[in-house]
Amino acid sequence: MNDNQAITPYVAFILAAGLGTRLKTYTATMPKALVPVNGKPLLERLILKMKQQPIRRIVINVHHFADQIVDFLNAHQNFGIDIVLSDERAELLDTGGALVHAKSLLTDSPFFLVHNVDIVSNLQFSSLINLFLESNALAMLAVRDRPTNRKFLFDDKLSLQGWQNSATDETILLSKPALLLTELAFSGIHVLRNTVFDNIHQTGKFSIIKTYLELAKEHAIYGYRHDDDYWFDCGTPEQLTKIEQLSIN
Repeated sequence: MNDNQAITPYVAFILAAGLGTRLKTYTATMPKALVPVNGKPLLERLILKMKQQPIRRIVINVHHFADQIVDFLNAHQNFGIDIVLSDERAELLDTGGALVHAKSLLTDSPFFLVHNVDIVSNLQFSSLINLFLESNALAMLAVRDRPTNRKFLFDDKLSLQGWQNSATDETILLSKPALLLTELAFSGIHVLRNTVFDNIHQTGKFSIIKTYLELAKEHAIYGYRHDDDYWFDCGTPEQLTKIEQLSIN
């Protein structure tokens, strides 16, 4: 498989429910998903990028100022693509809980892409998904070498082997010593087979990080390195300014 045409149309899940507390200058009055970057809301940027892929449906979870997202999508007629909402207005569920909550909207696709709304990157979804489909992975996580306190730990085959938080000195290892592993930061983009739900038993609000570590004990969870791509976490005003200065469209 070398191009989008070789990939069966699939479902994408945009995580857009967060409070955006680091962007409170903006998010006091709007959801993070609608914060503009060079005049274009983050959500619109991502939807338009996804429209270039063989994505047949986009699921978006909503919580903070959810009505504004509904109105925005209606005003743009869903950008001409099938979009459905996973409503978390009653409770913000974190990434793991959000996946379980949206299960019925995701499982009619053999695999699905998950993407944080506040990530701006030129990562090619087709390259990630092709490698994922050629593997036996239950999930594949886009990762890169960048400064952060929290990193996944991978072996030389990019198989997930642990996690560490240097700020709290917390380390979780599955088997191999940390010295033999490579530290890589999660990019907020991942692809999962729908059978992942057969192996997730938590409900309510929970993080996907420790779930991945549990799954990796018995299933293949791989990393996908994309150090050569540009990548920005638009969670802070400083990052928004940096993108605008670089004139990234």
